[in-house]
Amino acid sequence: MTHVVDVVVIGGGQAGLAAGYHLRRLGLDFVVLDAQAAPGGAWRHTWDSLHLFSPAAYSSLPGRLMPPQPGETYPDASHVVSYLTDYEQRYELPVVRPVRVEAVHRDGEFLRVEADAGTWRARAVVSATGTWWRPFVPAVPGRTEFRGRQLHTVEYGRPADLAGERVIVVGGGNSGAQIAADLAYDTDLTWVTLREPRYLADDIDGRALFDHATARRRALDEGRTDSGGVASLGDIVAVPPVREARDAGRLKAQPMFARLTATGVEWADGNRADADTIVWCTGFRPALSHLAPLGLRGLRGHVPTAGTRAVGEPRLHLLGYGDWTGPASATLIGVGRPAREAAREIARLLHG
Repeated sequence: MTHVVDVVVIGGGQAGLAAGYHLRRLGLDFVVLDAQAAPGGAWRHTWDSLHLFSPAAYSSLPGRLMPPQPGETYPDASHVVSYLTDYEQRYELPVVRPVRVEAVHRDGEFLRVEADAGTWRARAVVSATGTWWRPFVPAVPGRTEFRGRQLHTVEYGRPADLAGERVIVVGGGNSGAQIAADLAYDTDLTWVTLREPRYLADDIDGRALFDHATARRRALDEGRTDSGGVASLGDIVAVPPVREARDAGRLKAQPMFARLTATGVEWADGNRADADTIVWCTGFRPALSHLAPLGLRGLRGHVPTAGTRAVGEPRLHLLGYGDWTGPASATLIGVGRPAREAAREIARLLHG
């Protein structure tokens, strides 16, 4: 079956819902296609102890403040799932699930969205599939030789799954620090980072990160030198579990190893460490395979954009993949502004 709409939004997580909110306010005919069987996006699939970096009021999508979670300053993932579920229902967003989009093609005046549940022809498309579904593991020598278990962030669940094991956590960002802190008490932990971990000041959370990311983007857009921004603050938000493990002396990072061996890892100086499990907290890449027929990919797998609009296809907008699609657009608080601008630009395109 082929459906015809003004706009197709691909992805029903936080970015897709923010886009839907603004498209509805502008009176456009649209549909949100979500590959997941239930609301919540990637938040439904995170590790058990994950918490937001900011209080609920500073972690909200446009139009609806996230209510606080009783007993928690920083809400956990289950609270975010509940919030996104309520948000979707409150604004009666037309989400169709589960629908897995396979490809987007040019089709005359339309973009043709092909999915496992049918075909949609749209005058504009918003791609909001995020990065969670495309985990990245670096090509470290010896990866295929290691006889233990290798997990990525997306596969990690809880400390009980690895209790008593020798575990190496790789990665010096927020996920690496949080998972290392999670495992610091129940495993024989080795935390490995490319450089010495850099913590934000304990009184800084996601609110400051958003402000700095916005200021940095504004400076770059105005042609000014980026003399600050998020990078100047640090890499790791010291949420309470991370701060507790750090202050207890349980988060002592080792430099990155040179290779994996059959039983663990080896550093350049010949030192070795045995491991039962390696957890790769090494980030993600944008999940954009459905856009391959459009031939838009540029450096680092990104689609060149002007704001959120694809430079090579003005009917396509990308939302929520990182700063290259809007300052802090991969965060709950940050995605609202670029979603609004994308919806406005689509409305201007459709109405001339």
